[in-house]
Amino acid sequence: MTTAVAGQSVRLTLPDGSTREYAAGVTGADVALSIGRRLAHDALAIWVDGKVRDLSAPIQGDAPIRILTFDSPEGKQVFWHSSAHVMAQAVTEILPGTKLAIGPPIDEGFYYDFDPPRPFQPEDLARFEERMTQIVAEDAKFSRRECDPQEADRIFTERGEKYKLEILERVNAAHDQVSLYTHSRFLDLCRGPHIPSTGKIKSFKLLSIAGAYWRDAEGNPQLQRIYGVSYPDKKQLDEFLNRREEADKRDHRRLGKQLKLYSINEQSGAGLVLWHPKGAFIRRRIEEFWYRRHQESGYELVYSPHIARLRLWETSGHTGFYSDNMFPPFEVENNPHQLKPMNCPFHILIYQSELRSYRDLPLRWAELGTVYRFERGGVLHGLLRVRGFTQDDAHLFCRRDQVEAEIRRTLDFCLSIYSAFGFDDIQVFLSTRPEKAIGDPADWALAEESLRNALDSRKQKYTVDAGGGAFYGPKIDLLVRDAIGRPWQCGTIQFDFNLPERFDLNYIGADGHAHRPVVIHRALLGSLERFFGVLIEHYAGVFPIWLAPEQALVLSVSDKVADYAASVAVELTALGVRARADLRPEKIGLKIRDAEIQKVPFMLIVGEREAEAHTMSVRGHGGQDQGSQSVTQFAQTIRSQDHPSGSDTGAGAGHSQPINAGFSPGR
Repeated sequence: MTTAVAGQSVRLTLPDGSTREYAAGVTGADVALSIGRRLAHDALAIWVDGKVRDLSAPIQGDAPIRILTFDSPEGKQVFWHSSAHVMAQAVTEILPGTKLAIGPPIDEGFYYDFDPPRPFQPEDLARFEERMTQIVAEDAKFSRRECDPQEADRIFTERGEKYKLEILERVNAAHDQVSLYTHSRFLDLCRGPHIPSTGKIKSFKLLSIAGAYWRDAEGNPQLQRIYGVSYPDKKQLDEFLNRREEADKRDHRRLGKQLKLYSINEQSGAGLVLWHPKGAFIRRRIEEFWYRRHQESGYELVYSPHIARLRLWETSGHTGFYSDNMFPPFEVENNPHQLKPMNCPFHILIYQSELRSYRDLPLRWAELGTVYRFERGGVLHGLLRVRGFTQDDAHLFCRRDQVEAEIRRTLDFCLSIYSAFGFDDIQVFLSTRPEKAIGDPADWALAEESLRNALDSRKQKYTVDAGGGAFYGPKIDLLVRDAIGRPWQCGTIQFDFNLPERFDLNYIGADGHAHRPVVIHRALLGSLERFFGVLIEHYAGVFPIWLAPEQALVLSVSDKVADYAASVAVELTALGVRARADLRPEKIGLKIRDAEIQKVPFMLIVGEREAEAHTMSVRGHGGQDQGSQSVTQFAQTIRSQDHPSGSDTGAGAGHSQPINAGFSPGR
């Protein structure tokens, strides 16, 4: 940002590329009003030259700007952060003596950690909400004040806010000034920014109470965390609560237990997944499909060990920039070794194992490699955040003239795989060079141009995340939307200018000289564990035919037909259908209910009439009657759908479709 001299004007560049001139010191609120009253009404904050600031902050130099509303990701974060402050005021006023920890925004909503004089009770949430309503009605202004750390220390010492004082200890040495925010009768140590006033928060809901360790570290004080969410209008809150209710039904942790797919046992360790037979079957089907599609698409498969000498991770740079996420090293014959957090360095070593020619490139190497990362206990979450997981990794080694074609090929490959699993609504983000980056700017320009051209060539919609790339290269991130519209981060196509330099990678070019190859990381599913959790929630546990561990359950109406029911299951199994017979001496209604709970795609009900005709009454999950069919007819239809392509991988919601129409994610 170019600083203006007092009394001069500033030139501000709007998102559409147009520019406007204002007097130096103009605020974001002034700019929004000059553009339009509606924008001024909706404005929450302003983005100025890469930084999000309060609308009241003066702008002193030429800069690109964006007025932020709730429709923008940054606007939502400011809105939810401000809502956390309103909640904190309500809590400390209802329960005097409550100490404040931290209250950040999260992906959807916010939380605040407290140290209260007594544990929160569920009925407290209604009291907090009532006070929040009053604070919102005040339309109290959020005000920022900067002071030196010593003054802030005095203020929070007088208030007995020990957690704020501990935060100040960390910032004292690094900052000459700290910022305080006030609204109504509440003050907090906070970097901000915040919305203009509490009146913007039209609708909110406090969702739950949870325990949390201070700084997410066991041994630190146990705090009480309150989660909440807020919106500018009630309609958006109602939509969120409906999504939340549907998401609760699909929660992979509950369904994983109900369907006996996996477990996590404290005896073996937090964040370490135990795959049960049904879950292991689905995993194997995913792996088989993954291997086949990679081999068909020109990839070669590699394997690497689970540990390596510590010096490998020092060479790769992981011990420098990734050490907080790595388990501690351990000694093997007086040599420190390390559990691998990533597969990348091993693939690099394979590349280095022999002299490479320009004729050898591109090389496409893929691995389902299990890695280990030290995730803190506070962030572990079922299959979605674990400590040991199998990453579906690939690394592409190519020449500069091959880069764009490889990116296009990789992008098409990723999208085709997602489609096979029923994900056709894909969000794409292009992340470009950050302020602190390594590598030649010319290489960055080539990489970013290749990523853009690949996206543009297939007319793929995407959002540019300016400056959001890793320090070692730009990337494309691929997020899949599930059956209820939630985005999940899965794939990444990432340039790496770091490892080729650190390991001095080369190939011999047509000119006989050594040249540096371009290395591209590619994750497709992200990890098998996380992707499996996403699949459970996408399908609500009702897996398509090709993934279902049990495709059909034969239900006997009475003991008289038990032998026939057993023979049907045997015959179907011989014909390639995954079938089992339920011969329990229970009423058929109970058997159907149990099969529904286990979300078996098809129930084959047999009574005396079916036994005489050598048929079965076919019932789809969700209660759809498929009519009477022969064993052979049913088996042929199942076999035609027992693959990850065609209508059986559609991403529609609802219950099972007629058997000749495939199978869709159920509720």
